[in-house]
Amino acid sequence: MKNLGEHAIVIGASMGGLLAARVLSDFYASVTVLERDEFPSADTPRKGVPQGRHTHGLLARGSAIFEQLFPGYNDEVVVQSGGLIGDVANDVIWIGRNVRLANGPSDLIGLLASRPVLEGHLRRRLLALPNVRAIGTCAVWGLLTDPARTRVTGVRVRADGKPEETIDADLVVDATGRGSSGAAWLEELGYPSPPDEKVETGIGYMTRTYRRRPADLDGKHGIVIAGSAPNWRNGVMLAQENESWIVSTGGYLGDDAPDDDEGFLAYLATLPTMEIHDVVARAEPLSDYRRYRHVASLRRRYERLARFPEGYLVFGDAICSFNPVYGQGMTVAAEEALALHQCLRAGSTNVARRFCGAVERIVDIPWHIAVGNDLRHPRVKGARPPMLRFINWYLGKLHLAATHDSALATAFLKVVNLMMPPSSLLSPAIVGRVWQGNRRPVRFIAASAAGETRPDGAPS
Repeated sequence: MKNLGEHAIVIGASMGGLLAARVLSDFYASVTVLERDEFPSADTPRKGVPQGRHTHGLLARGSAIFEQLFPGYNDEVVVQSGGLIGDVANDVIWIGRNVRLANGPSDLIGLLASRPVLEGHLRRRLLALPNVRAIGTCAVWGLLTDPARTRVTGVRVRADGKPEETIDADLVVDATGRGSSGAAWLEELGYPSPPDEKVETGIGYMTRTYRRRPADLDGKHGIVIAGSAPNWRNGVMLAQENESWIVSTGGYLGDDAPDDDEGFLAYLATLPTMEIHDVVARAEPLSDYRRYRHVASLRRRYERLARFPEGYLVFGDAICSFNPVYGQGMTVAAEEALALHQCLRAGSTNVARRFCGAVERIVDIPWHIAVGNDLRHPRVKGARPPMLRFINWYLGKLHLAATHDSALATAFLKVVNLMMPPSSLLSPAIVGRVWQGNRRPVRFIAASAAGETRPDGAPS
């Protein structure tokens, strides 16, 4: 690879920052990752990842990219830490619109492990590279620029309680997540802050870890239940390392699950199927209850800025943080890492503008998937143009047909796993299967304590 400079800095050592640093290592003589947290000695949760104690899994597209950037990563997580590799379409139960999608073998290979394990293996692989180092307990306080303020030349930091100092760099990447100070830093330099888009969902969920038994879920690796009418509650149970389940359940707009055994089980009983409830009811708890709240999906539109300094990029959740129930964040960051690689291969000239354009195209798909589905909830505020209403109606019909058509279910899951664009579901072959499938009786899930289920096929 070509050498674009002597030094690059990545702010933030979460998944996005680690992926960005891996790409930069191909183009810069040295790369430094700066992290506010102290790095844990073992694969344990850290303060700077508030969702780190909750349910995680790597979508098929993310798993493939991780493997491309770090060959052998997936097997390493499995062999060394007990993670699980499985067929996303066949080893996981998927329930949406109150129907169960048909399982069937596919080429969608995902990776299941806790967030600390996924991050720990990634960090160790990255720091094994000879030109990458990481500095923990190091807070970044601002950006350095040239006299004309047209190029970022480094950062101001305070490391481990020491006085403020500066670190020079040819490129600075902000991967500090949803709480990024990037917009404020730009304003300090005389640049406008980016416009943003926000969809308030008030998603909150409760999580607990349990002992996993081989017979649970008939040997499946997990179950994912998407929120739908009448109560819009969601639930997920995924296999993790150390023969454990991680279970999360919750709802929109303050409809939180209780943090006591009786209340938690009662809440699980309101989901469209009792499968998670029945496992939890007899399982040995391995952790306390943990609550997480995600007020709104947030997208910062850096690509719309007319002025932007060279030598500075924004990455991952610092650009867009999605409703976490869709599990898209790590995979989108992986897609952005590939886009960064392509941009840098073309040289460092105007790289910020080119990268922002590439990220816009990457983020558009998962953003519309997540927001479009959230806007099915009648109390989530946002525009519902006719095309969105049609798409949601069509996806309702697709779900009904996919209850007895595993090929159709796999086609849908390829979109969910960001392997195929949503437009693929409108191909003549798929539309034909949807039409044929809706001529057959539908296998509805038995009504739960939440009330009667419904086909949910009307425009919303």
